[in-house]
Amino acid sequence: MTSSYSADQTQVLEGLEAVRKRPRMYIGTTGPRGLHHLVYEVVDNSINEALAGYCTRIEVDLNTDGSITVTDNSRGIPTEIHSKTGKSFLEAVLTVLCFVGRSGDGYNVSGSIRGLGLAIVNALSEWLQVTVWHQEQIYSQRFDKGMAVTQLTIKPSPENRTGTSICFKPDAEIFKDGVEFDRSTLALHLQQLAYLNPGLKIILTDNRWEILGSSSPCIETYCFPAGIREYVANLNSDVEPLHPDIIYLQGDRDGVQVEIAFQWHVPSQDNSCGRLLGFANCVRSIDDSPYFYRFQFAVTRTINNIARELGKLKDTDPILSWKKVLECGFTGIIALKVPNPELEGPTRTRLANPEVGEMVKSLVENELMEYLTARPEVAGAIVQQAIEARDAEAEALKARALRRKQELLEYKNSQ
Repeated sequence: MTSSYSADQTQVLEGLEAVRKRPRMYIGTTGPRGLHHLVYEVVDNSINEALAGYCTRIEVDLNTDGSITVTDNSRGIPTEIHSKTGKSFLEAVLTVLCFVGRSGDGYNVSGSIRGLGLAIVNALSEWLQVTVWHQEQIYSQRFDKGMAVTQLTIKPSPENRTGTSICFKPDAEIFKDGVEFDRSTLALHLQQLAYLNPGLKIILTDNRWEILGSSSPCIETYCFPAGIREYVANLNSDVEPLHPDIIYLQGDRDGVQVEIAFQWHVPSQDNSCGRLLGFANCVRSIDDSPYFYRFQFAVTRTINNIARELGKLKDTDPILSWKKVLECGFTGIIALKVPNPELEGPTRTRLANPEVGEMVKSLVENELMEYLTARPEVAGAIVQQAIEARDAEAEALKARALRRKQELLEYKNSQ
């Protein structure tokens, strides 16, 4: 063991070597979740264009050689030479880790780290082929393990179209648990994106004949004009709604856009717990994001206030807890578009912006109270279900306490 420490002992990682050396720092895991996250990063590039109003169609193809192709009808990634890097913008986005892509034009509500995600995908791929259509030209370039192996080629386009297509095969040296994509995992994610972007068409095609056991591809198309309201309706398709309409709240303040859709339903044996999903800039949020708690607080407070106005809850009665209000037959979706989001973690699953939580709370308290006041029959049904859940829990606790008391008495008598 030596006590000497010098600059010569440090290792300098150039280009995308840092990503290949420590992939978990960038995608969280090299297991199945990290493998599929590569696809999400590429799709996010197209979603950013959709958020900016320049993309209406995204195609995702699972190929027979284990690769995957994501194609869109966006403006296409720019191909001009970038003055600071000396590379084309396209190559810089795919090879420079700290390169920040386009800003403005809707990219202020991007869920991805502009440009960074594509460089990570390129670094962790055995190979990647990119094709761009714009300016009546076709631009293409190939990369192996993050390194450009061809120059950017240009040829005339026989069709007048714009867009980007990225085809890549994950590197088995990185993903040692396997590089086979699961269609159902991708389908769930793509379906969510379609719900969050009303009118956007996303097509998932599985061409892997051997896995399918069929001579024809499996094609699924997702397009939902009503957005998250359709999402709630789909999630509640197998339960009995407590009220016919899906409650929809929408607000916009200081560039922050909030959409909330929810509906209570009659608890069933298979589906008695509440479901609340949140998305920030089309990225799924984990449940401890602060705005979840503000939403729970606002809904619970509103239901307690309306319960007192309806005379169903006296001042001396215990309040209805959020668990009884939101975990007993409830389905909700929160969709946020946030400029400069504070998304924590390598996969950006926790939104930390405090102002968003306050906006969600204010919107719910104002709009939901107004909605329920105008519909006393809906308010009454929601309150009554929460009260019954509270009373049932109280009875269960009493029965449990009595049973324990009897067991203790029987034990003492047996001694």
